[in-house]
Amino acid sequence: MCRRYAKDPRTIILCVIPANQDMSTSDAIQMAQEEDPDGIRTVGVITKIDIMDKGTDARKMLNNQEIPLKLGYVGVKGRSQYEIKNKVKVAEALKAEKDWFSSHPAYSTLPPGSCGTEALSSKLSKIMFNHIRATLPEIAREIQEKIKECR
Repeated sequence: MCRRYAKDPRTIILCVIPANQDMSTSDAIQMAQEEDPDGIRTVGVITKIDIMDKGTDARKMLNNQEIPLKLGYVGVKGRSQYEIKNKVKVAEALKAEKDWFSSHPAYSTLPPGSCGTEALSSKLSKIMFNHIRATLPEIAREIQEKIKECR
């Protein structure tokens, strides 16, 4: 089912990859590469950064150095089971995530917009705005053609 949507050239592919998995063997990235070989419609989201093995980090992924995507990657740290179980408010979890990235030795030095749910939200908003602006005229033409066919 995912592939059907990913094939559509108007679809933005949100490719979610756990940081603790080999990126090159990820089914998600392999499908994205098949359906978007130039990487112009794919945004990479690196999850589980906080549970990577000690001594490892996701900087190469976040710096777009492993499997390049024109739209790049954003790293996110999801809420822990503890936070979910104890009903930690989303706003508190977002602040904790921001604090975690800003104090982490590997991630605090990355360019702004590389890490955090807020960065992902901002990036996706910009991508969607530009994508809609670029594709809307074509969609409007298609609608007009369909209307003419119905008459």
